[in-house]
Amino acid sequence: MVYRYFMMLLHIGLMTMPAAAAMTYHQCLRGANVAGGEFGEKHLPGVYGRSHKFPSGATFAALAERNINVVRLPFRWERVQQDLFGPLDETEFGHLDEAVRQATSHGLTVILDPHNYGGYHDGKIGTPAVPIEALADLWRRLAPRYADREDVIFLLNNEPEGLTAATWLAAANAAIAAIRETGANNLIMVPGTIWTGASHWFASQEGGSNAQVMTGVADPLGYFVFDFHQYLDRNFSGKDTTCPRTDDAIAALDKVTGWLVDHGFQGFLGEFGGSDSPDCLEGLKQVTAYVDGRGDAWIGWAAWAAGEWWTGYPLSIQPQDPDGPEGPRGLEDTPQMRALLPSFRANSGLACAVQ
Repeated sequence: MVYRYFMMLLHIGLMTMPAAAAMTYHQCLRGANVAGGEFGEKHLPGVYGRSHKFPSGATFAALAERNINVVRLPFRWERVQQDLFGPLDETEFGHLDEAVRQATSHGLTVILDPHNYGGYHDGKIGTPAVPIEALADLWRRLAPRYADREDVIFLLNNEPEGLTAATWLAAANAAIAAIRETGANNLIMVPGTIWTGASHWFASQEGGSNAQVMTGVADPLGYFVFDFHQYLDRNFSGKDTTCPRTDDAIAALDKVTGWLVDHGFQGFLGEFGGSDSPDCLEGLKQVTAYVDGRGDAWIGWAAWAAGEWWTGYPLSIQPQDPDGPEGPRGLEDTPQMRALLPSFRANSGLACAVQ
């Protein structure tokens, strides 16, 4: 009861607090998720190289050669911090840090992505098992490692679900405050709940929708953008191999764009994707064309997903060796990558965040 009362008071305070005036991020980001470091979620912490592994420098080089300028780098919170409020595990952090080093050495900006869906093991943020301050503690330890680097962006968490927007806002604001208290001025990406789907941004939930609640994001620097995801299949999950709802997905993005513009915010489309079916390939082109054409509100996008362990995965955009499953030695592009290449190649001529 005391916890619920505290959360109610905190929510009321956050809902009445004016959002910080957002600073403008001007770089256009066009890129890819690079999966692997978050794999093996049923085997935590797991064994590096068996349960999980970050992509190699060859993958980052291949992506950079395609004029990609950003990669979203998923990892598991439970690996880099194996006990809540405990120190970072230097071995697991070392694997993450090496991936960051490899990516940035090829001129790529890296989005750090704790790929945890608003939880830690079986607990959700905002419960006694995973207090709100736990996420802040993670970022209090991570942020100084990359403080003030323009080529490293902090995504607070991947696709929070199973908690209300009000609870998530409290956790997000605590994490943002912790990051800024370290002196780090990196760009921060803030997702919403319900898997941060654009198609669910206005959906009713206890305490208010993402659209209502997330205007309360509080950043002393105002240097944040919202992270959205939007797939094109029948239920917007990205699990099907056809894309019958591209028009609905574009409509959802358009509605969210209006929200961003109305509130003076910016957005980033952190996940979208599809198979090599004709409707998905056309859908990928339509999504990128829409976001590319709205540089007043969107700083960019990252397609799902590259990754060297994606053999047989229908949404893979990993450049592959046609003579083997490992790595991009032959640099043969998937149909999805070929559909995205025109947007990657046009990246240098795009203008983002035009006010």
